Amino acid sequence: VQLQASGGGLVEPGGSLRLSCAASGSILSINDMGWYRQAPGKQRELVASITRGGRTKYGDSVKGRFTISRDNAKNTMSLQMNRLKPEDTAVYYCNAGVIPIRLGYEYDYWGQGTQVTVSS
Repeated sequence: VQLQASGGGLVEPGGSLRLSCAASGSILSINDMGWYRQAPGKQRELVASITRGGRTKYGDSVKGRFTISRDNAKNTMSLQMNRLKPEDTAVYYCNAGVIPIRLGYEYDYWGQGTQVTVSS
């Protein structure tokens, strides 16, 4: 099982980016999915998460600006980021609680990270 994150880049303050995460491999099911970020010198923090049923949770700093979504049929997740600020600059990681067919129980997987830089 692998998680592949994409969509990062350089954007000016006030701009938008959309991150995507795709899970591949022999997957039975995926429970919670989420995005985390880590800025230089800081701890990794939760940006947003979404349950299989679509219930969402957001970090206080991104509420009202970011929207998380998922497609259970395609094993994908997205993060729409609007009104970006310089303090949103970080490496963004996707995370998922995946039940691989070969295991039959949930295991925590992480994507490789994608850089988001907000700067003029």
